[in-house]
Amino acid sequence: MSSLLIINAAALETRVSLIEGGVISEFYIERKRDRGLVGNIYEGIVLRVLPGMQAAFVDIGQEKAAFLYVSDVFDERGGSVPVEASDDDEAPMRTRRSTVPIEDRLVEGQRVLVQVAKEPIGTKGARITSHVSLPGRYLVYMPTVDHIGISRRIESDEERERLRTIIEEARPEGAGFIVRTASEHVEAHHLRADMEVLLKLWQDIQRRRDSAHVPALLFEDYDLILRATRDLFTTDLDRLVIDNQRDHERIVDFCRTYMPDTLAKVELYTGREPIFDAYGVEVELGRALSRKVWLKSGGYIVIDHTEALTSIDVNTGRYVGKNTLEDTIVKINLEAVEEIVYQLKLRSIGGIIIIDLIDMEKPTNRESVYRALTEALKTDKAKTNVLKISEFGLIQMTRKRVRESVVQYLCEECPYCEGKGYVKSRTTVANEILREIQREAEATPAFEIAIEAHPEVAALLQYEERDAVRELEQRYHKRVHLIANRAYHVEHFEMTLDAARRVQSSIARGNPTP
Repeated sequence: MSSLLIINAAALETRVSLIEGGVISEFYIERKRDRGLVGNIYEGIVLRVLPGMQAAFVDIGQEKAAFLYVSDVFDERGGSVPVEASDDDEAPMRTRRSTVPIEDRLVEGQRVLVQVAKEPIGTKGARITSHVSLPGRYLVYMPTVDHIGISRRIESDEERERLRTIIEEARPEGAGFIVRTASEHVEAHHLRADMEVLLKLWQDIQRRRDSAHVPALLFEDYDLILRATRDLFTTDLDRLVIDNQRDHERIVDFCRTYMPDTLAKVELYTGREPIFDAYGVEVELGRALSRKVWLKSGGYIVIDHTEALTSIDVNTGRYVGKNTLEDTIVKINLEAVEEIVYQLKLRSIGGIIIIDLIDMEKPTNRESVYRALTEALKTDKAKTNVLKISEFGLIQMTRKRVRESVVQYLCEECPYCEGKGYVKSRTTVANEILREIQREAEATPAFEIAIEAHPEVAALLQYEERDAVRELEQRYHKRVHLIANRAYHVEHFEMTLDAARRVQSSIARGNPTP
């Protein structure tokens, strides 16, 4: 099946979907008013050094201070540093952990050159590093490390050696480079040209730094359209399709300059149907926002997000199987782990993930499901760690989080339930009102009590629970009036005593407050 890069460039937001073998393998979204920060380079100023955490807060001109770990601090006086292999075949190598504490490397008020490595997520500021990396079409330049790395996706030993020799001969002394997957079988002069562009870009950043007033943005990475073209539009793809004339011309110019071999594959979409509808992407994105995801067999998975982790529950649903119960369960679990990996990538879910499989009796079946999960995760570019299936049928895993999930980006906290995911039932609120009537009736000489509440709660008290209200009226010799107010939250009610004293319930606590 064909592999496509689909770009929907609208007025307010850009959406990019990479389709491989007819399935969405990657999805990105960027809004004009809140472009991502990853890749941007800043001249920042150290706000606070935290010896207990071996980290520092750095002001880079954003709303939240950025976070810099000691392992990401580069001592500019010490020159290039040794590195370790990266978990990502095209990411900069990790610097070896230094034994010098952060309080001996940074002081408050110090200027530092940093690059954003992770977007701000939730209440956390951006994660930054002072080990800068500049990605090009074929290479990634790392001015702070002395290293040559080759993408692990380039499997031929002969090709790897050819690329290493080209870079070794062309690079300046002490400069580090990662050879990207797109470099495979690319002629030497294209690699050298890419290197020259990156070296010149670094020189320009250094010049801007000399005259910058901190905090200052020294380099802003491409917008999503050109980043996707640079990073995702490989020779393996059949087409890049975009629905905006102006951005189509930008991509054509970019390809003509940096990747002329792909120029003929760039296509302007002119159909009447929205581009994501035409290629079936919109339907899949709808599934990415659903709590329940159905499997082809009739089973389903339920995905819930909490502050600490993401839990995924596997259920048989409508599937009843054909043979034994164990066979039915194994089939559902095998199908579920494939869908789970797909949803993790599509939704960009990171952090701790707990998968609650349907219990299997045979160890061999548990092992086959575990192998299916780890095999499916090989297609995931994000780093993952997976533990064996526990005796409770749970899989614990982590997935590297580099940006907000699709749900976090596209959704906001429900103003009605305030993020709880549930509200008190009508009966619960009605009983709270009855208790409040009893409290006030004991304490006040007022004869009339007026209750203003949500229409469904008021109707419950007026009809189904009318006997309980009448009993209170007779016991305390009061008269209770029920008033429906459509503007009220279902948990909210107000009480007026002879129109002179008001008691208002607190939605946040769920208890009335005088």
